[in-house]
Amino acid sequence: MLAARLAAAAGACLALLGAARTSAPPPDDLVFEGGRVADGTGSPLFRADVAVRDGKVAAVGLLPAARKAAAARRIDASGLVVAPGFIDLLGQSEYNSLVDRRAFSKVTQGITTEVTGEGTSIAPVNARMVEDGADVWKRYGLRPDWTTLAGYFARFRRTPPTINLGTFVGLGGIRDLVMGKDDRRATPAELAAMEREVEKAMDEGALGVSTSLQYVPDISFTTEEIVALARVAARKGGVWFTHQRSESNRIDASLDEVFRVAREAGIPADVWHLKTAYRRNWGRMPKVLARFEEARAEGLDVAANVYPWTAASNGLDACLPPWVREGGREKLLARLADDATRARVKREMAEDSDTWENQWFGSGGAPGVLVSTVVNPALKRYEGKTLEEIGREEGKDPRDALIDLVLADRANTSCIISIMTEDDVRAALASRLVAFCTDSGAVAPDGIFGEERSHPRAWGSAPRLLGHYVRDERLIPLEEAVRKMTSLPAARARLAGRGLLKEGFAADLVAFDPATVRALSTYQDPTRPSAGIPYVAVNGELVVDRGTVTGARPGQVLLGPAARP
Repeated sequence: MLAARLAAAAGACLALLGAARTSAPPPDDLVFEGGRVADGTGSPLFRADVAVRDGKVAAVGLLPAARKAAAARRIDASGLVVAPGFIDLLGQSEYNSLVDRRAFSKVTQGITTEVTGEGTSIAPVNARMVEDGADVWKRYGLRPDWTTLAGYFARFRRTPPTINLGTFVGLGGIRDLVMGKDDRRATPAELAAMEREVEKAMDEGALGVSTSLQYVPDISFTTEEIVALARVAARKGGVWFTHQRSESNRIDASLDEVFRVAREAGIPADVWHLKTAYRRNWGRMPKVLARFEEARAEGLDVAANVYPWTAASNGLDACLPPWVREGGREKLLARLADDATRARVKREMAEDSDTWENQWFGSGGAPGVLVSTVVNPALKRYEGKTLEEIGREEGKDPRDALIDLVLADRANTSCIISIMTEDDVRAALASRLVAFCTDSGAVAPDGIFGEERSHPRAWGSAPRLLGHYVRDERLIPLEEAVRKMTSLPAARARLAGRGLLKEGFAADLVAFDPATVRALSTYQDPTRPSAGIPYVAVNGELVVDRGTVTGARPGQVLLGPAARP
């Protein structure tokens, strides 16, 4: 009898202890107190506290005073909006984030996660492809020690940066791996080899497949080849993102191709950095957006994303006709050294075209093309100048100045091109189907990237949307802008557990002042962090604290749906 009583008493004590543990969870790591919450759904702002524990959102609501008092860190968020961390649907930092792990220009504008891998991804690669990037590796001091996506992800985890990152496998890179950069159709054996590479990359964690169909070697893909490779990704639960074949004179045919691939491959599709480029096409954005709505009404899962600027940026050599770029860097440079070839290139640059994306002509020629970044330090004097200015200073036809610069920098120069109109950008930003991107890699005001210029979109895209378009222009409500930068990109890229301020989701958070948030970066002075974003957390750790970038490096690899352990 005594033994039974003792057992019952012990059981009661254990039950009381269990109840105490249930009613008193461990203290929170971080609490944002008294802010207004934009939860990422687009629903109206509401007043709430946000608690973080073990890298996850632990609670959203009006928390008891005792719980807040017990937190390891309390932040007064009164006057601030607390939202999920912003997701950049085209970030381009897969390499930059290993060179400078702070990802300074990303986190200072509230970006906690980026999706990348446009056309040619960081892997897979072979020795030839690695050697082709030797100029870049020498400049930035980081030569790839991986050949597969699995190898890259392992390197990322060993030296994690500040931000999370997920990547597509670029079909252009796979084409280069299997076929090189020649302009021809794939043989059945080559197509089968590319399909195997896609399947392998999906199993290693790719989010899906991507193309950049304006550029070599992606420009050589037939639609049928894209469909075949996209089907592999679709079977693995992946998606397809694309820089479409034309953003200008042939945009209708280009959209036909996008919708065809989505239909025949049975895959969700997104158009990266949607635009109606060049003066001839200005004003067409509403009709382009209508085509997306029509395609969705037919049952296709299609959407797009944009950055909130009227100028684009890419390689200076993209101003040249595609035939001169076919085959890769060394063949390009050899062709440009020939006087007859140079004369033909200059002639074609000066002509409007319905057969290729003539960004030189579409930018208005020399005044509309600004040199942003060079790899060869001896050419630094050209950064920040237009080709008109360079041509005038050197007494050259600006087209000759461009070709000479491509040769001197071995086709590594980047440029900013003025090709869009504000009305079209506004129309895209207002569409419910259009999410957010920067199309820029992470840079910094000091270190190796501090020696270079960049597009202002690298520094201030999210604050420009929140400050200029939401607060000043009242183009869209604040809650909708947050949705475009959080839950919508998470849904399009299939990023589970991200993009909403919700209990159990990853604690990627940004707290910003809606009255003062704004981009300070400009085309003339791009290297300027944004204002009005005092706090940013990634996986529960503060990476921006009172406006200062911390030493935390909590970034994680975000794997696709088919990833195998």
